[in-house]
Amino acid sequence: MMNRSLFSTLCLSAVLATLAAPAWAASLGDVISALETPFQTQTDEKLRIYDYSADFFQESKIASLDRLQRASGEVEVAFDYQRTDTVPRVKFRWQYEQPTTQEIVSDAKTLWVYLPENNQVIQSDIEMVNRSRQNDPMTFLTGLGNLSRDFSIRWAVPNNDVEGNHVLELTPKRVSSLINKLIIVVDRYAVEAYLNPDQDEDQAASSAQSAPPVPTPPTSTMFGGRSNGLFAGEGGLRGPWFPILSTTVYDPNGNSTTIEFRDLRVNFGISDMTFNFMMPAGVQVFRPTGQEMGF
Repeated sequence: MMNRSLFSTLCLSAVLATLAAPAWAASLGDVISALETPFQTQTDEKLRIYDYSADFFQESKIASLDRLQRASGEVEVAFDYQRTDTVPRVKFRWQYEQPTTQEIVSDAKTLWVYLPENNQVIQSDIEMVNRSRQNDPMTFLTGLGNLSRDFSIRWAVPNNDVEGNHVLELTPKRVSSLINKLIIVVDRYAVEAYLNPDQDEDQAASSAQSAPPVPTPPTSTMFGGRSNGLFAGEGGLRGPWFPILSTTVYDPNGNSTTIEFRDLRVNFGISDMTFNFMMPAGVQVFRPTGQEMGF
């Protein structure tokens, strides 16, 4: 059976994994703003990210066993901006397909972790999880718009990957049992779009031609749905651009989990039914309390 500490790290990474100047000209503040702004309630409606879906690929390094574990599946995430005084609430479904089937689902009120191999469901109340862990950086799972509140953010070393994307290192401002540090690779084109919100497509093409020849990452074609309709020709590069290419979580035990996204679709609209977990017949249901709540 999977080690509980490692399982907590894997789940946290997955959720995390639940959002123009060229790369060399963007400041640290620019990159942080490009990362957070699409997920904040005060952001213009045309530039918000309301939902996204993607294929994901996960690689976990287990330090004590010197072993790699790989997984893949599909993720769907939606953001609820009805509470205008806070970051949006998050609904999500992570469907693991390899190497074993697992589901992590939340409707923003309840969290379900379904482990078919063990015939178990772990069910937690999201608000109680947040209250019991109010000093833990995992509370940023309620939205990506407040990362700079919960983490100290600096450039990673190196601060760009081979494709010119920005690499940030985040460390919790409070001691966490789940996160030692977090590495986020931010799409350089998302930063470019953020810094030039009035740039039209012709200007974007001209800017791209004047920049060094960096291949466009396959995950950079992330427009569609709401963007192609409401936002076409109305500021920015046709609307919001999903800023995260990958995340890596390092826990205090030296384990790490990296998640990369492929075939992203932004603002196409996702039904609320997607986030309603149907309890399988005959499963054992565990409802942890207090500090044990969550993953």
